[in-house]
Amino acid sequence: MTKKTAEILRLLKELYPDARCELDHHTPFQLLLSTVLSAQTTDARVNMVMVPLYEKYPDPEDWLSFSQEEIEGMIKTIGLYSTKAANVYKLVRELMDRFGGKVPDTMEDLTSLPGVGRKTADVVLSVAFGIPAIAVDTHVFRVTNRIGIVNEKTAEKTEFALMKAIRKDLWIESHHLFIFHGRRCCTARNPQCERCPITPYCKYYKALTKSAKTSESGNSKKTVKSDKSSEKTEN
Repeated sequence: MTKKTAEILRLLKELYPDARCELDHHTPFQLLLSTVLSAQTTDARVNMVMVPLYEKYPDPEDWLSFSQEEIEGMIKTIGLYSTKAANVYKLVRELMDRFGGKVPDTMEDLTSLPGVGRKTADVVLSVAFGIPAIAVDTHVFRVTNRIGIVNEKTAEKTEFALMKAIRKDLWIESHHLFIFHGRRCCTARNPQCERCPITPYCKYYKALTKSAKTSESGNSKKTVKSDKSSEKTEN
C-alpha cells in the first residue's frame, strides 16, 4: 500500500471515526435482505421500511407465508419494489431449501441467490461475518476513482484494484470510510472540496485547481490586451 493511500485512509478515519454499515439489522439474514433492497435506494429509506418489519418477521421462515404480491405491498415505498419483491420471494425460499435458512458465508453461495450480486455479497461477508472484502457501491466507485487510488471503468474492476491497493486488514474499514465520505462530502454533484481534508492527495481536486488557474491566466491575458487597446485608442 502506498504512503499516499495510507495517508488518505488515516485522514478519512480521523474525519469519520464511527464509520460503519448504516443498514439497521440484528442478523445476517436481515442484513442480506436490506442490502438486496438498498440498490438505487437510500439506506435511510430501507431502514424506515424494514426495521418495523424485522420486529414482526425477523427470520427467513417468517417470510415464507407471504406471496410476492404481499411482499410488494410491504416494501412499496422502496425504489424498484416490484423487482425486489420478486427477488425476496425467491431468495427466502432458496435460502430455506438450499441452506436451511442460514445465510452462507462464501461469495459463490451468496451470489447464487436471487438478487445477490458481488456488492451485496461483499457487504454480507464483511459486515455479518467479518471476512475481508471491499463492497463497491456507487459511492466507493466514485470516490476511489475520483481521488485516484484506482483508475477503473467498472465496479468489479474497481473492487479488484482496491484489493491490490489497500492492505487486506483494512478492506472492511476502508469500504465504510469511502461510503461515508461519498455521502457526506465527495458527493456526485458539487463535491465539497473546500472542506475535504484529502484534497492534497486528490486527482480530481488537482485537475480542478489546474483548470481554474488556466482559466484565470487566460482572463488575465485578455484583460491586459484590452487595457493596451484602450491606451492606444486614448492616445
